[in-house]
Amino acid sequence: MSELPASINVVEIVAPGGPQALQPARRPMPQPGPREVLIQVAAAGVNRPDILQRRGLYPPPPGASDIPGLEVAGEVVRVGPRVSEWAAGDRVCALIAGGGYAEYAVAPAEQCLPVPGTLSLEEAAVLPETVFTVYYNVFQRSRLQTGEWLLIHGGSSGIGVTAIVLGKAYGARVIVTAGSVEKCAACSALGADVAIDYKHEDFVAATLGATEGKGADVILDMVGGEYVPRDIAAAAIDGRIAIIATLGGRKAEIDLAQLMGKRLMIGGSTLRAQTVASKGRIGAALRREIWPLIESKSLRLPIHAIFPLAEAARAHALMESGTHVGKIALRV
Repeated sequence: MSELPASINVVEIVAPGGPQALQPARRPMPQPGPREVLIQVAAAGVNRPDILQRRGLYPPPPGASDIPGLEVAGEVVRVGPRVSEWAAGDRVCALIAGGGYAEYAVAPAEQCLPVPGTLSLEEAAVLPETVFTVYYNVFQRSRLQTGEWLLIHGGSSGIGVTAIVLGKAYGARVIVTAGSVEKCAACSALGADVAIDYKHEDFVAATLGATEGKGADVILDMVGGEYVPRDIAAAAIDGRIAIIATLGGRKAEIDLAQLMGKRLMIGGSTLRAQTVASKGRIGAALRREIWPLIESKSLRLPIHAIFPLAEAARAHALMESGTHVGKIALRV
């Protein structure tokens, strides 16, 4: 193997602000810890938490790189002394706590997964952040079952399209909300059974109508705020509501009698700050339960656009415009 460079190209956040706060820079080559691998990055995913970090609203956890980027794919070039499951030359995609907008990134061995043979490196790079999030919240915590109704808010987002694809692969019936006729059509093309234009329809009434008054068994909510009492109204008896972001506000007023009467469970979670051991357990479940589906059914997430690494600011501007459907990636 050729000697690795001492410094690498990255995109860093020079100060909290708009997309222009992302600037190309040079940084020292990162070094893997005892249970980490060093990945030569081929592509990195762009996600909503990257936007929040750039604005100064979502700082990296202690010990994580301040370079944005939570998911990458590429080739392992070096492994730590306590890593036995990966070797130089392996093609992996990985969930990381930061550092993805770079030519090289380190990842915990437990948070790496093999690149599915059916996917390109760009397609593999946009899997980890959203697949870890959706699997953990919809399947592990909310226990979505075959034949149940899954309501997904923000169906055209990266999280949304991932939930559609995985929900349908598991045999669920999927309802989504999206902000335009075009986005609703894109969600339907991915397999959504019902697509609700929330700007022109009441999602509570539409959900109850689609389910013949039953309501949704599982609701994946990245809006929060005033959506939470409406989620309760749209939920089925014994429903489960998973809140994973607060784009619509951090506070909600709910009717506890309605919550108790329907025997609902409301849960919330974030992924980035969880321990490596916790994320490793999710990764092991993904490799066991989801990776065979990706391989056998050729499941893939739609990529709306791919930008060169140095043009990360354009990728952020696109995400903030709200016009994209699916994932956005950076090619390194």
